[in-house]
Amino acid sequence: MERCCPDWMSCLPEELWDVALTHLAIPGSHDAMSYCLDINSPLVRSESDFFRLLDGVFYCFTRPAIFKWATTQDKSIEQQLSMGIRFFDLRIAHKPGDLFNDLYFTHVIYTHLTVLETLSSVATWLDSHPKEIVILACSHFEGIDDRLHESFILSLKKLFGSKLCPRKESVLTLRSLWASGYQVLLSYDSQTAVRHQELWPAIPYWWANKHTAQGVISYLDWNKDLGRPEGLFVSGLNLTADRNYITMNPKQSLRTLTFSNWERLRKWLEEQVPGSDPRSLNIIAGDFVGPLPLCSLVIALNQKLLRKNSSQIKKHY
Repeated sequence: MERCCPDWMSCLPEELWDVALTHLAIPGSHDAMSYCLDINSPLVRSESDFFRLLDGVFYCFTRPAIFKWATTQDKSIEQQLSMGIRFFDLRIAHKPGDLFNDLYFTHVIYTHLTVLETLSSVATWLDSHPKEIVILACSHFEGIDDRLHESFILSLKKLFGSKLCPRKESVLTLRSLWASGYQVLLSYDSQTAVRHQELWPAIPYWWANKHTAQGVISYLDWNKDLGRPEGLFVSGLNLTADRNYITMNPKQSLRTLTFSNWERLRKWLEEQVPGSDPRSLNIIAGDFVGPLPLCSLVIALNQKLLRKNSSQIKKHY
């Protein structure tokens, strides 16, 4: 079980306060809101007609399977925050046929909780932790037209207010963000974001789309060899099972798959290094971030920056 690290950013050594966020190791939550999926909700719009037909005819079989393979987290967003998660993968949509403007999170199906009530909880948590910085990556936006985008963005501005860090901000270090009172970097994967200086563009996510630890590691190492992006980016430790695998392994779930591969992923994770080197990592996201100690392992990687700086000083003298 993960230990809580609710104020880990403010507790970092002062030598790291001037390191760019892009060079720190930051724990992230893949499909952060899937802990509250509504098993009785409609399928998302992007699902195929064939799968809709299958779901309609064999509902009593498909729904349990969807639920156990689409659920990637089992801790609430407040619990994830207190455990140390600072990057949240948030997939947002409007339900088909819904006459209201309420937006929900999705992963194959929709969540019980709405987006705004969830993000209100995040804003409240940040009030109690004024030196913690979160990165909210909003994406997908199925069923959301321009009018609904603008309405949602206005609500986000009202909700987070002066906590929102504008994208024109060139210096993204803990010290500079604390001085300005910024606590939220809001990534918004839509062309609509261009019109709003409070919104940041999409953050690259290295997604292996593999169901084994070795497959994920090989993919991430291949990307490291090509060189890291300049800005914020995510390395996904999350496993993915296709529908053929799911059909052939009826007793498994994403949870059992993740846990059975964790030891190999953990060993690889402990070998990683943050920083500016082309092979360095930045945000590292995974599944089941409470039961598995992702946060503490990722946060601990920042100690390597201290040792690196110390060795450079010794060489200088």
